[in-house]
Order: sequence, then C-alpha cells, then structure tokens
Amino acid sequence: MFKWFLFLMALVPACCFGQINISGTISDALSNKPLPSASVFLSNATIGDRSDADGRFKLKRVPPGKYELVVTIVGYEQYHQNIIVENKDIDLPEIKLISKTLLLKEVTVMPNKDWEMYYAIFKKEFLGESAIAKQCKIKNPDVIDLAYDKNTRTLSASSSDFIEIENKALGYKMKYLLTKFVKDNSKGWLYFEGSALYEPSNGSESQQRKWMRARKDAYEGSTMHFLRSVISNTVAENGFIAMRLIRKPNPAYRPGSLVDRYLQTLVNSPLKANDYTSLTDRKGTFAIKFDNCLYVMYTKRKDISSDVYKTLDMPNYQTSIASFGDDYPLFDCNGIIENPATVTFEGYWGTARVAEMLPVDYKP
Repeated sequence: MFKWFLFLMALVPACCFGQINISGTISDALSNKPLPSASVFLSNATIGDRSDADGRFKLKRVPPGKYELVVTIVGYEQYHQNIIVENKDIDLPEIKLISKTLLLKEVTVMPNKDWEMYYAIFKKEFLGESAIAKQCKIKNPDVIDLAYDKNTRTLSASSSDFIEIENKALGYKMKYLLTKFVKDNSKGWLYFEGSALYEPSNGSESQQRKWMRARKDAYEGSTMHFLRSVISNTVAENGFIAMRLIRKPNPAYRPGSLVDRYLQTLVNSPLKANDYTSLTDRKGTFAIKFDNCLYVMYTKRKDISSDVYKTLDMPNYQTSIASFGDDYPLFDCNGIIENPATVTFEGYWGTARVAEMLPVDYKP
C-alpha cells in the first residue's frame, strides 16, 4: 500500500515543477500549406491560442498534468491529441488537418414553436437547474442543431460552432464545442460530450474574491475533487466516504410502477482507494476497477433533498452513486474521466451539468 501511494504521489501535478510552453505548427494535410487562425486549446482548460500566418501557435504557462489538445478550424476535421506535461517545454510535430468532404444533406426545418420548446429542454439538461445554472447564459443559441425523434422520444443536439456561455456565478466565459448530446426520455438517460475553452471573466477585486469562493464551493464534493483525493490518497481527509453498493435488477419492476427498479444492499464499511482503483501502463492514467456500484458520501455538506438511495440509518450527507458500464473506466491525474460514457452518476454527481464544470487546470 505504501509503495502504491508513493507511486501515485509521483504522478500528481505539482506547482513546484514550473509551467510549460507547448508549441507547434498547423498545416493542410494535402497541400502542406500553413493554416492561419486555427483555434488551438487544451480541452476543458483555460489555455488556448490561434495559429499565426505561418500556422504557428504557442500555449503558454501550462501547469503539469494530462490534457487533450484540440485544434479546430472551419472546413477541416477536428484534431485531438493527448499530451502529458511534465517539466520541460513541448515542441509538437507538425499537425496536419484533413479537409472535410462537403456533402449536401437533407435538412429538416423545425417549426419555431417546436424549436423553442426543445431548446428549453436542451438548455435545462445542458446547463442544469442549480443556482449556478440560473446565472448562466447561452449567448448564441443559433449554433445549436436540435433534432427530436418522436418514436424513440429522444432529443439530440450538436453545435456547428462554439457555444458561447457566460457563467456569472463562477466568473467564466466558456466556449463549448458540442460533439454529441442525447436525452433519451424513454430510458431516463442523458449523455453529452464536447471540448471547452474557459476564459476567466474580468471583475473588481471583491468580485474576483466572490468568484474564487464560488469556484471552491463548486469544486468541493465534485467528481474532480473525489478523484484527485483518490490519487493523493486523501479520500477520508478530504471528507469522502466510499462504500460498496450491491445492486441487482428487480424482476417485479415495470416502467411507471411504484416498485423499485433495483434490489440494493449497501455494505456499510468504508473502502480504501486501492479497493476500487489501480494503476495502468499509461503514465498519468488510472483505472476504476470495481464490480459493484460505488456509493460516495461527502461528509462536509448536508443534502436532504437528494432522492438517491439511502438506508434509514444513513446520515443526510451529500451522496452520489457511480455505476460502471466498462470493465476499467479510466481517469487522468487532473481527476477527469477520459470517457464519460463508461460511468453513470446518480445523486449529487448526477445533477451536475456544464454550469458546475471547472477547468481541468483549476486548483483550489
């Protein structure tokens, strides 16, 4: 256990390592000509740039950690690359973008009243319904493509350009490139993914202090906070208790009935971090290895409104449940799950949306 802890600590980003520059050049894959004005950024972080007339870019002052580099420009396929930042500058090989094949596709024109109705649903599910979400504004909803399948009762969405979001509660301006959004009403299932670039808002000193407190409040008890605590082996110290929830489908359950969907047993014994996580052969990447649901309580915050499963003797702590659809869901040293489709959240984590998201380079 002690060796495992030391190895994990060696991979945790540390401010004392300094901050790194990432540079490179972007060109057309066919003509080899440089591509100016391409957006280059670290996904879900505050660091970005645009390529100059020669296709060059530089991302400055990048803290150590694991990131996804994203390059996008109109008329070309998006480019994604995982990068581990350690203790020296990175000069990337030339990035060649592939031109999109332009195909005319049939467009279904949605009546305006229907579009407004489905946009309201999208906005509620995308931003959330929290107090923070109420202070968020989508400034360019016209870039969002919506489609609704009445047969499957499924709302789908993507964006043709960056969705510009102003988060007045946390003090961020976010540009979110929405790749996929699916709200399946028949299954009660929601999934969305994309790449985001954060820009801290300008404000007075008192406003900045208010935003710092709000960001810290959003961070505490979040999945990022929990996974970073796992990596640093400080789960209990940071107020988390993780337990095993054994769950089986209830054969008596029918959609719309009052019968519980699952037969559940909570093993009321705290787990250690290495009971449900392990190292991988990829540097800076860890795996969740667990054959049941993970039941996580955050003891520094009460939550009496949550409808998550609780036994009668459980305290009203902020509670979340994580169930896994993949043998080994992976997360990185920033506390970010690499493929969100491999994990399903219920309870507090299940209510978190884009409004509560923080940059991966956020440090409380």
